[in-house]
Amino acid sequence: MTSVRRTRSARRPRPGIPAAPSGRPWPGIPAAPSGRPWPGIPAGIALACLALLGACAGAPSGDDDAAAGVDYPVDVESCGVTSTLESQPERIVTMNQGATEVALALGVADRMAGTAYLDDEVPEKWHDDYESVEVLSDGYADHETVLGVEPDLVYGSYSSAFDAENAGTREDLEELGVATYLSPFGCGENEPDVPVTFDSVWDEIDGAATAFGIPDAAEDIRSEQRDALEALSEDAAGEGLEVFWFDSGEKTAFAGAGEGGPQLILDAVGATNVFADVGGGWADVSWERVVDADPDVIVLADATWSTAEDKITKLTKDPALKDVRAVREEAFVTVPFSESTPGVRLADGAVSVAEQLTALR
Repeated sequence: MTSVRRTRSARRPRPGIPAAPSGRPWPGIPAAPSGRPWPGIPAGIALACLALLGACAGAPSGDDDAAAGVDYPVDVESCGVTSTLESQPERIVTMNQGATEVALALGVADRMAGTAYLDDEVPEKWHDDYESVEVLSDGYADHETVLGVEPDLVYGSYSSAFDAENAGTREDLEELGVATYLSPFGCGENEPDVPVTFDSVWDEIDGAATAFGIPDAAEDIRSEQRDALEALSEDAAGEGLEVFWFDSGEKTAFAGAGEGGPQLILDAVGATNVFADVGGGWADVSWERVVDADPDVIVLADATWSTAEDKITKLTKDPALKDVRAVREEAFVTVPFSESTPGVRLADGAVSVAEQLTALR
């Protein structure tokens, strides 16, 4: 039941979603250089960046909880399961990076008993808070390890977090007096419980904030991210560009499709997704379709288990792909995997994509 060292795990499959047909894990790169503006960025994008930085600066601390006036017990529903919190949770365990970063964004690091499973680096704005939390496992922490830190709430991004061999089933945890909360985007195998929109992303944060006893913090994030997205819409950095969102894949391309985080980001910046007509958040498409689409830009998702560098090597070495316009012109945009999935960093992903598209022009 001891914690493990803070190392990023080697290639492992995306949690709760099957591996790509090639047998390789699913992927998703560090964002554009932080702290340094890209030359020629329009004012709207700069304002969007400032708004998102404000979301970090405005995150409340646990000391503000009493002022929130939340009346317990509180019922929190997620993926068809209702958990009752008799009092404000003081020993929160987060499973998956998305859940961890929602908790950090809401300012409850001092009430986190442990965390597990990163896909990429936690951004600088939450780094110090993250470092203050015990890491229970590089991957999923098992049931015994989770119970060993005496949690009162376990929050996961994917249903696999609550497999019996991981944190334990939600039913088992509830019987032990441990409340649970599961992202509505992770209820099943690549099957969100709600349509993927920025509003539904903010609704998840609302639910977590209610469970944590700090609902006002969620409204602050919603307001600041909405302002950032409005600024991006005005600038339309991707207008006129056709984009292929390359998540992972060898024998086929695992592409950002028309109903997930990649589509929301491309809509936010005014770009066209060449696979917008394909259902689901992500989907396997043939490389022949990628060649036929001949995109202007390729967005590369980067994760510990599938890097952007690996994908660039694949694209530039493949005889059929190296002549695709975006590959030939090295028109690549890189996004951390955690900024491509529905969650608190999705708006950050939109800002980063807009910045990099502007730099490419």
